[in-house]
Amino acid sequence: KIYAAVKFFLYTAAGSVFMLLSIFFLYYFNHKITGIYTFDLLELYKLNIPVSTQFWLCLAFFISFAIKVPMFPLHTWLPDAHVQAPTAGSVILAGVLLKMGTYGFMRFAIPLFPYASHKFTPVIAVLAVIGIIYGALVALIQPDMKKLVAYSSVSHLGYVMLGIFAFNMQGVQGGLYQMLNHGISTGALFLIVGMLYERRHTRMIKDFGGIAKVMPIYATFFMIATLSSVAVPGTNGFVGEFMILVGAFRTYPVLAVFATSGAVLGALYMLWMYQRVMFQPLDKEENKVLNDLNAREIVTLLPLAILVFVMGFFPGYFLRKMDASCDHFLKTYKQQVAMYEQGLEEGGAKLAAVLEENKLEITLAD
Repeated sequence: KIYAAVKFFLYTAAGSVFMLLSIFFLYYFNHKITGIYTFDLLELYKLNIPVSTQFWLCLAFFISFAIKVPMFPLHTWLPDAHVQAPTAGSVILAGVLLKMGTYGFMRFAIPLFPYASHKFTPVIAVLAVIGIIYGALVALIQPDMKKLVAYSSVSHLGYVMLGIFAFNMQGVQGGLYQMLNHGISTGALFLIVGMLYERRHTRMIKDFGGIAKVMPIYATFFMIATLSSVAVPGTNGFVGEFMILVGAFRTYPVLAVFATSGAVLGALYMLWMYQRVMFQPLDKEENKVLNDLNAREIVTLLPLAILVFVMGFFPGYFLRKMDASCDHFLKTYKQQVAMYEQGLEEGGAKLAAVLEENKLEITLAD
């Protein structure tokens, strides 16, 4: 636990230092341009930061938020933190903390540094797809249920990043929707694994088998959360993942093909875990005497199970709430990028004219 806590602290602190330095730079840069010292985000959005400076500032924000997401290869703190955290800590980590990274990209990094974000997009998309496939492959070989779910988060958040940096309506909306879905499905999975751990004091898949026979209600909730994580049609996970892939195919068709393989691997590791825990022979005496879920546990899981299907069958209600925000986000981003590109073109044309004029003067002098 100490190792996991120190690792989490070092990763978070290291990323935060870079971002803090960038924030102070923006504070003083705004004063240099406007004569006002301010941390007001709306005022900082208006700054036209030089392109070369944008790249370094964006990189600092990127490192900080990529650690929080977490993105490959800055993800290694997450499995240790999840395994050592209590069940409530894992639920908060999956449902709230990881979303601070993806939200940070949309709220801070992209609007503050639009042109740098535009240039970093291919790199981020590639890292997102690597995270999708890597997280799924590592989850596939995990013997610990909680660690398996932790690595599935690396894969799922890779989809979110791919959707956001597709920079089209389907991708961005899908990314936002998948942020909600991940909190629901993965939060439910951590609760479910924690409930079984309370009864058996082990999370090793090999220690279970035949649990569906003695805990049918538990098996039902486990199946609902598993189907949501797998993104089966009719569940919330399908809507978000499908929209992300549609958006990705429009922007990065080759990367989207590889990302699709992550969905196949996701079904493989989740359903294989479920099959081993629930339907293997019930040959261990400790498993034969397990009690099914009590009323408190059912009341805890029921709202999450209902949301899985409500968000799966009626996504329009939730997506309409996002329309205005996503549209504004994309329009602002595209306008800012176009403005910077126009400025660079005009600057390049002026530079070419000056060089041509100097060349002519040198020729005449000769």
